[in-house]
Amino acid sequence: MSGKYPIDANVEHRKRRASLLSLVTNLCLTLLKVVAALITGSMSLMSESIHSGGDVVAALAAYLSVRASSVPPDEEHPYGHGKIESLASFGESILLLMMVGLIFKESVDRLSHGGEVKKIEIGFWVMGLSALASLTVGPYVRKIAAQTDSIALRSNGRHVMIDFWTSAGVLAALVVTKFTGWQTADAWFAIGLGVWIAFNAVSMARESVQQLIDRRVSDDEIAKIRETLRGFEGLLSYHRLRTRHSGNVHYIDVHVVVPNHWTVVQGHTLADEIESALELALQPAQAVVHIDPYDAQKAVSGDQA
Repeated sequence: MSGKYPIDANVEHRKRRASLLSLVTNLCLTLLKVVAALITGSMSLMSESIHSGGDVVAALAAYLSVRASSVPPDEEHPYGHGKIESLASFGESILLLMMVGLIFKESVDRLSHGGEVKKIEIGFWVMGLSALASLTVGPYVRKIAAQTDSIALRSNGRHVMIDFWTSAGVLAALVVTKFTGWQTADAWFAIGLGVWIAFNAVSMARESVQQLIDRRVSDDEIAKIRETLRGFEGLLSYHRLRTRHSGNVHYIDVHVVVPNHWTVVQGHTLADEIESALELALQPAQAVVHIDPYDAQKAVSGDQA
């Protein structure tokens, strides 16, 4: 009954700004890591360069998906374009797993054939700068993701924080190599980081799939919906409450039971009020309320208002 949910220009601007910052940061750091890896011959640094290359693609996907998902609903996409963010997040997780496979391959080759890390001081500076940049950008992206409920930014923010830990791990590997002379430490650290990256990638993929298959909203949001419904006089009960996410938009539909002597106008007015209240409580949201007249013979045990 209610119209299309409004697109908040301020929210979309913050999402785009955060995704663009992540993209530029990842691009600059990746170029630095590639140069440093080639100079030092470090396997862990080369693995981190590969990982960062994946981060650039992921950040680009996040930026493009945030722009695409902000397009208002149209005739062919009446529920909007929010699922583009979920698809982008799933794609990022698959990309991470592919990067892990490449890291494992290169690390095993280094363990098998050996190799020497040179000019380690360059790696120190690059990894230190990378860790500092990730620790600055990552929390900002995650903050905007939480404020806007953007799964694409949430995944990208996780990417950036993973980059912080992997940079710190590579830095530790270089320190060990420098002061102990243990050359294979570099490759073993790369393998350990690969395992950790894979764990996070699987977690990201699981979250994305849940949105793609229309999992209901969180328990806290369900409780907020029930609390909102209980606040309406004349509403006897409700049933068939269904919810889902598309991007950062909540979709809610519910059947509410009203006295059977009510007129169509009374029922319609109440439905409009409930829809508005639900959309305000879970904004951005779109709610659809169906009115059922009370029938004692068909009454079933349901949720009381």
